[in-house]
Amino acid sequence: MATPNPSALDGLELDYVRFYVGSLDTARDWLVRGYGLGERPLGDSGPDWATVRSIEIGANDVRFIFSEPLVEDHPGTAYVDHHGDGVSDIALRVSDAKAAFEAAVARGARPVAGPSRAGNVVTASIMGFGDTLHTFVEYPGGVPAPIAVNAEEPGALLEIDHFAVCVEHGHLDATVDFYRDVLGFELIFAETIAVGAQAMTTKVVQSKSGSVTFTLIEPDTSKEPGHIDDFLKDHGGAGVQHIAFTTNGIIEAVDVLRDRGVEFMGTPASYYADLLQRVVPEQYSVVNLREQQVLVDEDHDGQLYQIFARSVHPRNTIFLELIERLGARGFGSGNITALYQAAERQRDHH
Repeated sequence: MATPNPSALDGLELDYVRFYVGSLDTARDWLVRGYGLGERPLGDSGPDWATVRSIEIGANDVRFIFSEPLVEDHPGTAYVDHHGDGVSDIALRVSDAKAAFEAAVARGARPVAGPSRAGNVVTASIMGFGDTLHTFVEYPGGVPAPIAVNAEEPGALLEIDHFAVCVEHGHLDATVDFYRDVLGFELIFAETIAVGAQAMTTKVVQSKSGSVTFTLIEPDTSKEPGHIDDFLKDHGGAGVQHIAFTTNGIIEAVDVLRDRGVEFMGTPASYYADLLQRVVPEQYSVVNLREQQVLVDEDHDGQLYQIFARSVHPRNTIFLELIERLGARGFGSGNITALYQAAERQRDHH
């Protein structure tokens, strides 16, 4: 056998994100009606088209495939039974799926499906974290055009900024090592956040292309359980806790999405009362931010604005985030502490 070519993994780009769901109509309602994403049917070219119903939902550089399994012995049925609706595959676009698969397996990845071709696509899959796979995707005939949705309009969703992934206590370093050693990602950020009686450690890994970023989060089980522990329990193990979309105008985006029925997590009034002591927003006024409940943070490179939507998942697991970056490369960790302190002060006042 030829020696696997390690550079086969150098140019990884995010291709699509597959969700297994109990109902396509619910998923469509969530993202097409709520977030204004476009949709198109997927051709029945796949080998399992008779056992699963799928649609593609997306906008600009965001591509989701939602698959509703139709038979008991489909892997999607087991996934939904165990986790509820969730991200089952984060697909990585490569120039040579077979070479990428062989290189990853040679470096210790667990193979799931060897290279196969269906129509104009070559795929091969490995295990990622929890029950989430990574499928290498190669388009010998050229990459399909994205679903174009008003990229110029203020508040349009442009691409996936990052995935936040919760892993069980004790699994964080092994997960980081997997992405570094097997897929050639770089560790770009690490910190432990202790807030009150809770604590968690975050490590961020990113592909060399910058196209794929995972914020990996592990709870500190020696402290009080918090929302990371809740996710792991309710989801049934490691998985994607939230997906962040970039937008070019977060205040307008939130305004538009609220009109479409999207609900966002609230922010205590005291967060805004204390905001200027922590950061002076460049892009928006404190009044604007408070009206829309948007958070602001900054690092050495600039500022970022973010807001989290409420989970609409029956198990209250996966949710979405909007983020607008003005140079900042962090993930809003200052907001975690500031929000916690604001909430605690609000509790003290009641």
